[in-house]
Amino acid sequence: MTIAENVARIRAEMAQAARAAGRDPGEITLVAASKMNDAARVREAIEAGVDACGENRVQEMLEKQAQGAYEGVPLHFIGHLQKNKVKQVVGLATLIHSVDSLALLAAIDREAEKRGLRQEVLLEVNVGGEATKSGFAPGEVAEAISSAANFSHICVRGLMCIPPAGRSSEENRLNFTKMKQLFIDNSEKKYDNVYMDFLSMGMSGDFSDAIACGANIIRVGSAIFGPRPYQTTET
Repeated sequence: MTIAENVARIRAEMAQAARAAGRDPGEITLVAASKMNDAARVREAIEAGVDACGENRVQEMLEKQAQGAYEGVPLHFIGHLQKNKVKQVVGLATLIHSVDSLALLAAIDREAEKRGLRQEVLLEVNVGGEATKSGFAPGEVAEAISSAANFSHICVRGLMCIPPAGRSSEENRLNFTKMKQLFIDNSEKKYDNVYMDFLSMGMSGDFSDAIACGANIIRVGSAIFGPRPYQTTET
């Protein structure tokens, strides 16, 4: 199938999942996770109607941005971000999904201050408590949001997670439901630079479950572009 056909199929599945949950499909943002796809294929996805593009790797993002790959849609950074790469992402990415520590939050704030802007971010939550994954533990989120209120060049827009891979639909839904409750609980806090309106969760193999549980941003790669050369699990 072509990229356009894949996007149309995903849109139909998004709409079905949203309506089954009593939600408006129009409130859900489809981010094309375009890792290892060249600028031409990214432009195909944009022409097919994705809402945003998401990149995992800084160097790849910079190369494709220089080729005009993302023209017409917002660019999100969705991969692990090292502190020494912050200066290359701040101000280029509309939204950074993967802020996994207070140290990274502080580094983004410093760079945003230098550039005279406010960078929008999501806090990454290690919802499955996996030792191999970064992110705030669910019990640390409230404190992280409180700390983020001290950074005047950061705007926290919500939460993001990557649940444990290879789990059943039922197990995925348990993790997504936990994230939704965490999102609701922390949406009640009022800070000048915290607006909890984005919940980013769900990828190629589980975005329908994520939508059913409240996601309003999904990050879809292989279901749009096809399997990556190295791929053994869906992302």
